[in-house]
Amino acid sequence: MLEGQGLFCERDDRVLFQHLDFSLSAGQVMQIQGSNGSGKTTLLRILCGLNTDYEGEILWNKQPIRKVRTEFRDTVFFLGHAPAINKSLSPTENLRWFCASRGVSDNGNIPAALATFGLAGYEDVPCYVMSAGQQRRVSLARMKLIAAKMWILDEPFTALDKRGVAELETMLATFVKEGGALMLTTHHPLQLQCPVEVLDLDRSNDEADSS
Repeated sequence: MLEGQGLFCERDDRVLFQHLDFSLSAGQVMQIQGSNGSGKTTLLRILCGLNTDYEGEILWNKQPIRKVRTEFRDTVFFLGHAPAINKSLSPTENLRWFCASRGVSDNGNIPAALATFGLAGYEDVPCYVMSAGQQRRVSLARMKLIAAKMWILDEPFTALDKRGVAELETMLATFVKEGGALMLTTHHPLQLQCPVEVLDLDRSNDEADSS
C-alpha cells in the first residue's frame, strides 16, 4: 500500500533521515522508533502531505503519491500528536466539522463513535471543560467515522488512562486483523497481539552513515 524509497530530510542543517526505505502492506503494523529529534513526527507529516520539504519517492499502491493525492487522502486517517479539536465546540460539533472537512456524511454515527471511546453523555459538553484524556478520545472517535484503509497515528496513547490504552490497543489490533494498515509512533510498549515491524530512524541513519 505505502512505500518510501530513498527518503531524505533535514532540518536546520541537520539530517533527520537519509536513504530511508520502507514498505507497509494491508494487515501490517509498522512502529516508527527513534530518539527525540530523529524525525518521527516529521516522517509521518511528510507521508500525509503536511510537509513537502524532503527528497525521495513515496508510493501509494505503486503510484507516486503526488499523482494520487486525493485517493490517498480519502483512504487514510492521520492523527497528530495534538488533540486537533476546537475546545470551544462540543464533541458532536467537532466530529460534524471533521466529517464535513472530509466530505463524508456522519450518517448519525457520531453518538456511537463517542460512546465507543467512553464519551456517552458528553456529546454536547464544551471540550474546554473536559480532561486532556477526554479531549484525546474526541480526536480518536474520528477513526470510527471514515472508512480508512490506513491509520497513521502520532503518539495515539497520549493522555489516556490504563483502561483507555487497553481499549485502543484492542481497536488497533482488530483494524489490522481486518486488513487495515497501521503506522504509528509511541513511547508506550505495544501489546497488540499481532506482529509489529519496527522502522528505527536512528539505526537507518547509522547504516546510511557507514555505507
